Amino acid sequence: MDDWLQSRAKEMRRQPALYERRLWRLLRDRRLEDLKFRRQVVIGCYIADFVCLRHRLIVEADGPSHEDRALHDAERDAWFAAENFIVLRFPNSQIENRPWGVIDAITAASKRKLVKD
Repeated sequence: MDDWLQSRAKEMRRQPALYERRLWRLLRDRRLEDLKFRRQVVIGCYIADFVCLRHRLIVEADGPSHEDRALHDAERDAWFAAENFIVLRFPNSQIENRPWGVIDAITAASKRKLVKD
């Protein structure tokens, strides 16, 4: 595994962005449907914001930096899909203003994934 990527993930865990902290409060300690999420996880050559490995589910908090990276994000999501992950992306505004919608989408995706397997 790439040492730089691992150290970058560790740094991101130590200093999370505001909306990543808010999303982590919803996901940590199996608070959501007893799903076990890890944060800032290296998968391949990418760092995923939040991952539930059992359900192969990745949750991303998309801030302003993602507005100019649509192509990169699409390529990244395609790579994750090829590795049998479901990727859910939530803009900061949705995390802030509609957290129940975020929770509902994550819960639904985790149930869909179990049905597929």
